[in-house]
Amino acid sequence: MTYRELVQWGSRELERAKVPESALDARLLLEYTFDINRNDLLVHGDLEADGAQEEKYRALILKRCERIPLQHLTGEQDFMGLSFRVNENVLIPRQDTEIMVEEILKDMHGGMRILDLCTGSGCILISLLRYSNECCGVGVDLSEAALMVAKENAGALIPEEDYTFLRGDLFEPVSGRFDLLVSNPPYIASGEIGALMPEVRDHEPRMALDGREDGLYFYKRILEECPDYLYGGAQVFFEIGYDQGPAVKKMMEERAFREVTVIKDYGGLDRVVCGVYVP
Repeated sequence: MTYRELVQWGSRELERAKVPESALDARLLLEYTFDINRNDLLVHGDLEADGAQEEKYRALILKRCERIPLQHLTGEQDFMGLSFRVNENVLIPRQDTEIMVEEILKDMHGGMRILDLCTGSGCILISLLRYSNECCGVGVDLSEAALMVAKENAGALIPEEDYTFLRGDLFEPVSGRFDLLVSNPPYIASGEIGALMPEVRDHEPRMALDGREDGLYFYKRILEECPDYLYGGAQVFFEIGYDQGPAVKKMMEERAFREVTVIKDYGGLDRVVCGVYVP
């Protein structure tokens, strides 16, 4: 089959399986399999595909029909203009999270010490360190498998002396104080996980999704424990669920935080809550 015929076949199979954005995923998997870009497909779409590569492509399409995430099939995801390694042990970095990174970068300055709790793939911490000067950071996660992914990403994108990754339950392995605390913790209420898209529900790590009964468990814990790890004037940034802005904002205002702000994402939904720690 030609490239064009293959991508048309892939699109039909994915559409039949009710995969969202079937045409786009079919094209992206073709580009990944044959190591070509969109322009190559447009210009050389009538070329016959290599037989072995065609079989590989067909196998990937069938896996995508099983709702295995595209990023797990290709092993990578772009975030903040960088390519991050991902697998089933970490949440796939999402564009909504870029909102938080962009907001943080507006006020970052050289020499800051950053703590990233529930670091996962490391995409937040690594992006902050990549786009700032003379800063260093610590990423913490309970999952050793996730930390292996984060270390691989960091090794490819930032100097070794800029970062440390620690395994533990939130602040458990942490020492010292920080100028900035950032976290994208599990925030989906346990009872809502079953309604998520199959790509998320069945293929992303549940421990990175489950925010316990009301989805607010980890925000409460972090806010209770963080004063022992922050300098006065430190900034704290949380990614939140679309309906959690008022609750997280209230929790921060009831503690030693000022200038608490809820920031919306590109879709107009609450996405980030941030504040300044004033002991």
